[in-house]
Amino acid sequence: MAEVEEQVKPISCLHQEEDSEEEPKLKYERLSNGVSEILQSDAASCMTVHDKFLALGTHFGKVFLLDIQGNATQKYDVSSVKINQISLDESGENVGICSEDGKVQVFGLYTREGFHESFDCPVKVVALHPQFSRSNYKQFVTGGNKLLLYERNWLNRWKTVVLHEGEGTITNVKWRVNLIAWANNLGVKIYDFSTKQRITNVLRDNASLRPDMYPCSLCWKDDTTLIVGWGTSIKICTVKERNPTEMRDLPNRYVEIVSAFETEFFICGLAPLADQLVTLFFDEEDRARPRLDIIQPLPESCEEISSDALSVRFYQDNECRDYRLEHSEGESLFYIISPKDIVVAKERDQDDHIDWLLEKKKYEEALMAAEISFKNIKRHDVQKIGMAYINHLVENRDYDAAARKCQKVLGKNMELWENEVYRFKTIGQLKAISQYLPRGDLRLRPAIYEMILHDFLKSDYEGFATLIREWPGELYNNMAIVQAVNDHLKKDPTNSTLLTTLAELYTYDQRYDRALEIYLRLRHKDVYQLIHKHNLFSSIEDKIVLLMEFDKEKAVDMLLDNEDKISIDKVVVELDGRPELLHVYLHKLFKRDHHKGQKYHERQIGLYAEYDRPNLLPFLRDSTHCPLEKALEICQQRNFVEETVFLLSRMGNCKRALQMIMEELEDVDKAIEFAKEQDDAELWEDLISYSIDKPPFITGLLNNIGTHVDPILLIKRIKEGMEIPNLRDSLVKILHDYNLQILLREGCKKILVADSLSLLKKMHRTQIGDNGSWISVCVSDMAQPFSVVVFHCRHMFHKECLPSSGTIPGLQFCNICSAKRRGPGSGILEMKK
Repeated sequence: MAEVEEQVKPISCLHQEEDSEEEPKLKYERLSNGVSEILQSDAASCMTVHDKFLALGTHFGKVFLLDIQGNATQKYDVSSVKINQISLDESGENVGICSEDGKVQVFGLYTREGFHESFDCPVKVVALHPQFSRSNYKQFVTGGNKLLLYERNWLNRWKTVVLHEGEGTITNVKWRVNLIAWANNLGVKIYDFSTKQRITNVLRDNASLRPDMYPCSLCWKDDTTLIVGWGTSIKICTVKERNPTEMRDLPNRYVEIVSAFETEFFICGLAPLADQLVTLFFDEEDRARPRLDIIQPLPESCEEISSDALSVRFYQDNECRDYRLEHSEGESLFYIISPKDIVVAKERDQDDHIDWLLEKKKYEEALMAAEISFKNIKRHDVQKIGMAYINHLVENRDYDAAARKCQKVLGKNMELWENEVYRFKTIGQLKAISQYLPRGDLRLRPAIYEMILHDFLKSDYEGFATLIREWPGELYNNMAIVQAVNDHLKKDPTNSTLLTTLAELYTYDQRYDRALEIYLRLRHKDVYQLIHKHNLFSSIEDKIVLLMEFDKEKAVDMLLDNEDKISIDKVVVELDGRPELLHVYLHKLFKRDHHKGQKYHERQIGLYAEYDRPNLLPFLRDSTHCPLEKALEICQQRNFVEETVFLLSRMGNCKRALQMIMEELEDVDKAIEFAKEQDDAELWEDLISYSIDKPPFITGLLNNIGTHVDPILLIKRIKEGMEIPNLRDSLVKILHDYNLQILLREGCKKILVADSLSLLKKMHRTQIGDNGSWISVCVSDMAQPFSVVVFHCRHMFHKECLPSSGTIPGLQFCNICSAKRRGPGSGILEMKK
């Protein structure tokens, strides 16, 4: 079928809207070559299909053997009238032919030996045993007004047996393994050749139809399933084994009709397709085109999968009996035979599926199907389909989608890439394709990238900057682009986007000093990254103030992280004129290491006092290098009481410090806390003396000194008649604190007793030997030498402490175990000290 005269165009019986969306299931080709010549002067009457060749019978009594392309390879002149049926065995080596004039011929294609007979009535059907080529299966059947079985015996003679007669003309017969199915005027019979029994009779539904005008169609789906089509009804019959207990006089097998349903049109032929059916229908209204449908059988109905009306030649002159449907079991090929035309239907492959998708302009699905099945498609190329898709998107002005598909379709084909870039330039859509250009191992010529950059530079500074950031600098001539940017900056010298992009271009070109100048000028966030990445610390020694003004935190962190490249002394010199910035730097330096900047601690006192007083006191506490006298002078000048108090206490002048707390801060809690820290009896005396005439101070002392000073000393010195706020609460607190002290003492006592008991038990356990034995305690003088007796029960005694042996000399018992009525110990070990 590679060479065909023309392709048969099926006309769908569905509505036009549905046809535009539903893909056909089958494709059609007209069998031509030698067939065309045969049918010009003759007409096809029947055909049978083998996997290797075809056998065609004509109305003028000729049989042609054809290859699958339709070329005639052999011709047999069998009769002068119509050939009714041709049968082939499974091997394809033997053929049976019957004709309207009663001739029957069964012979080998390579031997011509066989059966040749003429009867006095037309022979409508013939069927060879499927294994006819084997010597044990030389049988065939013929059908006219009766069904005859021919079987060759051991004398090489043909024996005839009548299988059935009396019900009209036999119109069809099919032989499968050991089952013979035939149709006559009344119905369909099945004969079991292995048991020589007829096992069923399937009656025809519409007896009013003439059997010669609407013949029965028979088809074996498998070895036990027969499909019967007659008129407008279809029945699917399954041959099953009968239960041995039910046999009695019944055949070993029976037939069950698993599906039966009516169709809209008259049936001309049937063929199986997996679990579906291919049906050839004839619509007698107006002699319409024959229909080839795929249906899904159901128990009492069917579901239409697809339906195609076929434009066969001279279909207007044909009747239902003029059409036949034959199929090849080896592959899904279906032959529609009419007198003047033979059409081959076969399942659509992936190439056909892609053809349909392209025809419907479903390019995305076509491309996906081609990519999935690229190993199986023969007529299509993935890239060509992709190009067709890109062209379609461009025609529809969907430029972004078209550019995106270029990345997938064009792959590594540089020529195609450049052609597409120039096409997008022609239609003014370079921006659309710019983000999808290759920029990895595959690269286009630098001129391509420069052309796109120049196009962006004319109209879209932001887009230009994005491309510069995304594209590697090796894709284009960097100096040419730098020159173009400088030309634009002459017209707009303050444009931050162009300046930033120029800095990036200088970075690509390793001219970091120029890039740094621009970044600092713009106060760009990437300036620190640029310095770190390219080690530009030598270039920023005179720009430290600028960096600090831009971002103090980042600048200080960078300077401290790179002390080996920019020294502390250098930074201090640069920041000398900006004390507020110098303080930030020295403060962070001190936080990192209290000793690195020790020579600047004296200077830091004034900086903290001026710019950061909250951190002055922590600095004074942590620093061991700042001069206390200088710090005290500055704090006193600025009247920093807390800092002065700390410095006085640190210098040993605690009384003066406490005096400042009480007189200037007037904070009794802080004064008490200070006295607690110093833990000095004289300070407590000074505090009590200062507070004795100040009721609020007395309240504070009563609430806080209970655990440090005896409250009685304070209470005795309170003047009679003095009103003291919250005196009752303070006394309750003192009593509560005293009660708490008593509880603590009792707890300590319990702990002491428990520890004593634990130690006593430990001492008691020391009386146990290393092996767990017990020594009976006595008052013997342990300083004198002694002997020890050890029993198996682990009790030990001084030998002198044991009573004398009993009636049996040398046998002694453990006193303890004997007293408890336990078995005596045996085996005495004497140990001498």
